[in-house]
Amino acid sequence: MNRIVAKTVACWLGCALVAAAMLAAGPAAAQETMTEEMARRAKLLETLPKDAAKRHFGTVKAALPGPPRTIGSYAKGCMAGARALATDGPAWQVMRLSRNRNWGHPDLIALIERLAKAAPKEASWRGLLVGDISQPRGGPMLTGHASHQIGLDADIWLTPMPTRKLSGSERETMTATNIVAADWMDINPQHWTKAHVALIRLAAEQPAVARIFVNPAIKKALCRDAGTDRAWLSKVRPIWGHNYHFHIRITCPAGDEACQDQTPPPGGDGCGQEVAEWIERQHKAYFSPRPPVTEPERPPKAMPLSAMPDACQKIVLAR
Repeated sequence: MNRIVAKTVACWLGCALVAAAMLAAGPAAAQETMTEEMARRAKLLETLPKDAAKRHFGTVKAALPGPPRTIGSYAKGCMAGARALATDGPAWQVMRLSRNRNWGHPDLIALIERLAKAAPKEASWRGLLVGDISQPRGGPMLTGHASHQIGLDADIWLTPMPTRKLSGSERETMTATNIVAADWMDINPQHWTKAHVALIRLAAEQPAVARIFVNPAIKKALCRDAGTDRAWLSKVRPIWGHNYHFHIRITCPAGDEACQDQTPPPGGDGCGQEVAEWIERQHKAYFSPRPPVTEPERPPKAMPLSAMPDACQKIVLAR
């Protein structure tokens, strides 16, 4: 068992608890409407310490001008010189505009644009509905993701773009399609199509892409439907949630020495026993009896801004 797989196995129990909490919480945070999201933010801001890193990064409205820089890791870092993905393009539309999370490193924004333009021809996919990318200066978010902090992660909905331009209200309330079956053991065949396979493959085959994260049930379906050319599957990794969207992560841009790349995924297609174990644990997390709660769960302590890299503290406080 290599080091990466060992770490994955070691976290499974904790991940199962996370999955159970997600089930209890109802719809995934990515699907929350503007009203629900704003209510959660307001409640959180009432209790967050004034020095909380997510308070600072989550309330900044604009990027820091200048050349693009990524600092730190995908789950603890920030960025300067971010670029906003246009809310409408020839083959994409940005969702949940009120979150102001359509910012990313120019390399990622360019990749999304290329992928969107190629998707109709290469994957028979009308266009991309783009979810969260990052905040204007990256960093931890008030709600949702632990990653998406350095402008190199993006969520793409597993719902094809409509043939018309969505209204502002529709972008805030429309729900993406849940691709996973009710028992969490496989995909829902009523929603899964060859175009889903082609789109995820198209994304994974982009040279800059380091990983694609999908629900274990979607990875299972990809393993089954990929055919004989399977090299791209090594980048597609199973993870909890991600039943409404897939998550693109690109490598650190050339020359960004302060950016910390993730360890490359192990070789092989990642199918077989690995996926079977993910599926089994996911099913158990959702359907096994849970022990009674003896005391309220304490929310995790908010990370102070002082715990972020020095460069990130300067970036978020710059005016």
